[in-house]
Amino acid sequence: MVDAALIQQCADPGLKPAIVEQFIERAGSQDPLAVTVRSGNRVVLVPKPTTPDEAMELIRQNIGRNSLRVGITQYPAGLGIMEAGELKPDIVDACANLKMGTALFAKVYRIVMKWYGNPTDKEALPQVFDDAIIAWQSGYFEGTAVFRAPDPGGVEVAEPDKEEPTSNATQPSADSAEEAVSDPVRDEARDGDPNKAGIRVNLSGIGAE
Repeated sequence: MVDAALIQQCADPGLKPAIVEQFIERAGSQDPLAVTVRSGNRVVLVPKPTTPDEAMELIRQNIGRNSLRVGITQYPAGLGIMEAGELKPDIVDACANLKMGTALFAKVYRIVMKWYGNPTDKEALPQVFDDAIIAWQSGYFEGTAVFRAPDPGGVEVAEPDKEEPTSNATQPSADSAEEAVSDPVRDEARDGDPNKAGIRVNLSGIGAE
């Protein structure tokens, strides 16, 4: 299991730690150097990297030719990158990968939540989360390329744990909703690279007592 302190320090603040843990358990890896290479639907067997340099070399060899997922969050390494020289080694750094991956997954989750009509019913949330995981793994949800789609913003990413008490705040207040308005032009990551897009939706005050 990924260290709770690492999640607290590095994960996107728009996701509750319990969601981050479930996300990594379902769709990620315990190994920061994990590189998954796919050609179409087929997983390509590659040597397991033992150092960051080996992981980066493996990524460079496959970028642009195969689908790559990297690190703790199994981040889509080739997103918006056409040349191997554009790759940054922090993609195999545990904290940086967790920060990038959870920020992108939070957007994917918000896209799925919006499609479902932003449900607050605890019974619906596990299905939303399942679909968000599938969307993360495939890159698509209902025909939308979720990694490149604009962030809908303004959606509370609720936790799909039925044992958690339900928060009274299911929607942002008028003030926070104003902060959460998404600008599709600004939100579209420059050159399609989500690493270059900042965190635009402030969800930190939602549900605070």
